[in-house]
Amino acid sequence: MKLKKKIIIQGKLTLLSGLHIGDSKENVEIGGVDSPIIRRKNNNQPYIPGSSLKGKIRSLLEVAMGANADTSFKKYSATSIIIAQLFGWFGNENHTGNPSRILVRDAILTAESADLLERSEFTDMPYSEVKFENVIDRLTGTAKNGGIRQIERVPAGAEFDIEFVINVMEDSDETAFISLLKSGIALLEHDYLGGSGTRGYGQVSIKLFEPIHKTAEEYLNQTT
Repeated sequence: MKLKKKIIIQGKLTLLSGLHIGDSKENVEIGGVDSPIIRRKNNNQPYIPGSSLKGKIRSLLEVAMGANADTSFKKYSATSIIIAQLFGWFGNENHTGNPSRILVRDAILTAESADLLERSEFTDMPYSEVKFENVIDRLTGTAKNGGIRQIERVPAGAEFDIEFVINVMEDSDETAFISLLKSGIALLEHDYLGGSGTRGYGQVSIKLFEPIHKTAEEYLNQTT
C-alpha cells in the first residue's frame, strides 16, 4: 500500500490537576517516594510517554463505540472498525493485520514550564510535587503499610508539547481519521490520564494546532 501523505498535528497539553505516570519501582532510591514518576534520562524532566497517551485515547474510543478491548480485527463492529484502521490490529485467519497508522510522540515539558518548575519554591522534588495519601485496608477499615504513602506528581499548570502523525495511505479516509482523533481527545479531557484518576489525578486540557499536510512526493523530492 502506497503512502499518500503525512498529517502532522501538534498541540499543547495542560495539566488541570497533578499527573502521575509511574516509573519502575526498581528505580526508587533509598529515602525516596513510594511511587515515583517517569522521567527523561538526559535531563531528569518528567514526560508523558506516547504509549500512555495513545493507549488511553484508543481505550476510551473503544468503550465509547462499543468495541472489544482485544485488538484483533474480528472483535470490532462495523461502526468501530475505524479504530482498528487508525490504531492498528492483529491479523487472523481472514485478515493480514494492519500496522498503526497514527504515531504519538512522547510529550515533553514546554521550555516555559520546565523553567518555571525548575525555579519554583513550591515543588518538593525537581519538577514535581509529593502528595501524601492514607493507605486504608478496605476489609478492616484500618491503616496498613504504615498508614501513609508518598505519590510523586507533575503539578497542575504544567504544559507539554504533543504531536500526532497520521500516515494516510491510498485507501485511507483522512477526514475520518482526524475526526476520530479529535473525538478521542474530547473523551480524554472528560476522563483522566495516568494513574489515580478517580482520586482527582490526571485531568488535562488539550489544544490542537492547525494540521500540517505533507505529501509523499514532497518528502521524496526534498533536497538537503
